[in-house]
Amino acid sequence: MLYLWNVSNPRSNVILLEFYDSSSMQIKEFTVNECKPYFITNYPLSKSEQEAVADVQCEVDLIEKRNLFTDETKQLAKVEAWTPMFLKKLSSHFRDVWEGEIEYCRSYIYDKGLVFGLPYKKQGDNFSFAKGVNLQKKFEAAFTQEGKQAQLKNAQIQEWFDFCCQSVPYVEPNVLGDTRKGGDAEEQTYLAFLLARVANIPVPEAYASRRVSDWIKSMIYTYLRRNNILIPTSAELRRGHETHKVAGALTIEPKAGIYFNTVVCDFESLYPSCIDSYNLSYETVDCLHDECKNNSVSEVKHHVCTKRKGFYSLLIGALKDLRIRWFKPLSTDNSLPKEERRLASAASKLLKLISVSSYGVTVRIHGLACPPLAESITGYGRWALQTTWGMAKENHMYPTYGDTDSIFLDNPTPKQVQKLIYAVKKQLNLDLAIEKHYILCVLPKAKKAYFGITREGTPDLKGLTATKSNAPKFIQKVLTNCVKVLRDVSNMEQYNHAKKKLVLVVHDAIRQLRERNLNLEDLTYSVQLYHDPNERTKETRIMPQPYQCALQQIDAGEKLNRRDTVHFVKVKPFNYKGKTFTVKPAGYVKNLVEINVEDYVRNLTTALEQTFEPMNIKLGKDAKLTDWFET
Repeated sequence: MLYLWNVSNPRSNVILLEFYDSSSMQIKEFTVNECKPYFITNYPLSKSEQEAVADVQCEVDLIEKRNLFTDETKQLAKVEAWTPMFLKKLSSHFRDVWEGEIEYCRSYIYDKGLVFGLPYKKQGDNFSFAKGVNLQKKFEAAFTQEGKQAQLKNAQIQEWFDFCCQSVPYVEPNVLGDTRKGGDAEEQTYLAFLLARVANIPVPEAYASRRVSDWIKSMIYTYLRRNNILIPTSAELRRGHETHKVAGALTIEPKAGIYFNTVVCDFESLYPSCIDSYNLSYETVDCLHDECKNNSVSEVKHHVCTKRKGFYSLLIGALKDLRIRWFKPLSTDNSLPKEERRLASAASKLLKLISVSSYGVTVRIHGLACPPLAESITGYGRWALQTTWGMAKENHMYPTYGDTDSIFLDNPTPKQVQKLIYAVKKQLNLDLAIEKHYILCVLPKAKKAYFGITREGTPDLKGLTATKSNAPKFIQKVLTNCVKVLRDVSNMEQYNHAKKKLVLVVHDAIRQLRERNLNLEDLTYSVQLYHDPNERTKETRIMPQPYQCALQQIDAGEKLNRRDTVHFVKVKPFNYKGKTFTVKPAGYVKNLVEINVEDYVRNLTTALEQTFEPMNIKLGKDAKLTDWFET
């Protein structure tokens, strides 16, 4: 079987198609001659454009294409040249140019309806998709068709479903250009073929690339070319706007405190779901129909088309459904072999990566950016969370915190939760699901920082100062030990008893500090340098501790650059080049006598206060340890 592997342009007017032959496990090459790169422009040509074409004797063909925004068919001119470089030079003489930026080889793939990673049969000079695996009954069971717009989306799902279900050949890692040792070669090859088929990018690129924006761009080009829609320019996609900062997700201020039996519900892929459910696409946001202007997006000055399905909504919705309704269930289906479940799980994660990136690329990626679309996506996301919060309160539930796609509910009954999930699906057309269940949950005043204990006794810590990667292990261990004390706490009586144990944990930690009964490794801070240390260390003003560390290392002959990580220990203040320094590189500290114990005590209490304050545990600067806990 021949699998479309890669494409290149070795010389003028020649396309080289590479196929992987699964029987010989080698790459086979096929040459296509007389293939010219082209761009599209308005017809008829202006006088100067006609002269430019005549000077170089280029070919001009009359074609028809649909306009993405008006949905009208228009006559256009297709201008062909001898080489991509010559084409670019020629295009400078034209006022309007479309599709000239698309890579010549990829353009050929799009025009011929070929898809990378798929099996093909060679028939004369042509190649046809050799569909082997047919799971039509399983497809019909997993995906239903309801209404015209749903049928359009299901047609896209059907195509990708057929592509993804085809066999993946065995490929030696070195054929993919991988010389690394170890790793899961089978899984990586499987994902490379899967990505190549969905995004329509060469298999070697799919294996090595991490540029999700390129994947999405190729998906878009494939769809538009196949449907004879003129691919808009970057300026046209921006809809007359320049890229700018877009208002992001909603975070509802937490009601600080300690809660028992907290249920956290998450929207399933919120932004992709908004794109799908609310028909958000380049041509549907701020469409040209007067009758659609009342279909406005909450909090933003945009409206959405009600007359036709947007292609971006269709693609992202199909991708989302393929993951949620096919690969995700397969990954947990115990009737399947373990290996098949593992690959399905990997596929689900890959498709989720593409889906969740569908918003980010619309903000400022060239050729994908569209501020009105980006603003509409986040606008609907904020509206969905705020509306769900209100629905929970109307149903006599007590939401305590909301962040982007999550809502925390205090001590709800199972019936209340299911009623909310059903109501969100019915009224918002979004999927809400139980993500976590905490027997104990602590919410500080700060947003995006909390911790909970799951039913299984597993601690879940998010955004707390003491858990950040640059915090020393000593502080992280103290918080971890505090959380362990709370593992079996499920009511206020047990909690009040546990507070006494927390006293001992903190008391013991401070005792170890004062007695210097610790390893230097546990007291080391690790911080990434966000500025060039060679420049920042020349400044005369107060120097931040990471750069104090960097200066000492640079003076010792070590090379440091921006984004390097330095490791330092807090020590007693000392004079260095006329400045007061308070840290030393970890490797320069000889023994624990040098450490600044009081500084570490302050850092420990500051880190714990964020967590302990909502628990009615006060760490006062001058308070005695026995005064830290309210009765």
